[in-house]
Amino acid sequence: MNTLFWGLITLCIIAAVAVLIIVMIELRGAVRSLNEVMKTVKPTLEELQLNLRSVRSITDNITTVTEDVKVLSGSVKDVGLTVKQINALVSGVTVSTAATASGVRAGVKAAAQVLLKDLFASKGHRQ
Repeated sequence: MNTLFWGLITLCIIAAVAVLIIVMIELRGAVRSLNEVMKTVKPTLEELQLNLRSVRSITDNITTVTEDVKVLSGSVKDVGLTVKQINALVSGVTVSTAATASGVRAGVKAAAQVLLKDLFASKGHRQ
């Protein structure tokens, strides 16, 4: 029985060693495949990093352009307000000038009427 027991133990050890050898061969193949994948993935990762840098640069440029557009729109708003103020001033000057011209015209008309009236009245006294 002792021999049989030692025979079974030996058989189990040989089977375990055989399984370990097969597992190691499979692991070696898996490591080789992983190395091949890593060789193809490395350039892809480098290209991905370049693309990310390009995207970052584009977004930075977009941010700059957006800030410039904000400044430009603020300037356009300021110009619009200035034009509105100038329009109000010109309208005020126009109304004032029109009122002054109307007053001068009325004054000239009244003076002409008085002058003509006095002129005709003084001619009527001479006759």
